[in-house]
Amino acid sequence: MLKFFRSNGIEVIESKLKSERMLSVVTSIAVTVLIVYVVFGLAMYFAQPMLLYQPAHEITCTPAELGLDFENVNFESEDGMQLSGWYIPAADTRLTVLFCHGNGGNIMHRLDSVSIFNNLGANCFIFDYRGYGQSQGRPTEQGTYLDAMAAYKWLTEAKNISADGIIIFGRSLGGSIAAQLAANVKAAGLVLESTFTSYIDMGKKYYPYLPVGWFAKYRYDTVEYLKDVRCPVMVIHSGEDELVPFEFGRQLYEAANEPKEFVEIFGGHNDGFLVSGRGYRDAWTNWLKSLQQR
Repeated sequence: MLKFFRSNGIEVIESKLKSERMLSVVTSIAVTVLIVYVVFGLAMYFAQPMLLYQPAHEITCTPAELGLDFENVNFESEDGMQLSGWYIPAADTRLTVLFCHGNGGNIMHRLDSVSIFNNLGANCFIFDYRGYGQSQGRPTEQGTYLDAMAAYKWLTEAKNISADGIIIFGRSLGGSIAAQLAANVKAAGLVLESTFTSYIDMGKKYYPYLPVGWFAKYRYDTVEYLKDVRCPVMVIHSGEDELVPFEFGRQLYEAANEPKEFVEIFGGHNDGFLVSGRGYRDAWTNWLKSLQQR
């Protein structure tokens, strides 16, 4: 009988020790996972500027390579940054496309689009944000907004172009910058191509396991900006866009005030406007005609 109680007591102690060891292992794993999670989150937080802004500085091609006349433009932002861009005129038109490009490269990498706008009979002013191409400084969210405003003011003040002749156009990240500008100035129209609803929405799409709202350094809240845009809006998005989900384009269209138009193209995020060919150009042709009739 005594032997039984001793044996039972040892089993209880061993069971308790086993449970404590298991709890210790589980706790260690949980702590390790938490540390890795926090470290990864912090790494993503500090890496955001490099992930979002991917500028190129060297410019080796100009519109002249396409046989286009252009003006090399230098202008200044409100906070004193020296910025650069190209103004490419078209014959006999009152409409000018103010082009806010995406997050990578510089104005040199948008010559295909510049050529399309010129062939459609619209002037084009494309500029580099601070830190891109030959523009001074380093890119920031507020800085990109100031740069777009400075480009708009150059058109209206230096070139004396009427606000009702300016079409603010943005592709990808540039769409959010264009929408922010259009919410604060008068314009003939706003065109958003391959644009996301917000920076945070993009973060949630690619990092659903992270509290993106806590870690996000940027907002670029395109949907919110659209609420204050009063000019006609055209949203262009590809159903095959592998980077910015097609549903984001639809949500932007739903958020925009009337009059508005949605154009579905095909092809990838960076080449949809080329792959779609005539369909893309026809959408712009019809859009320009509708604006000229207003």
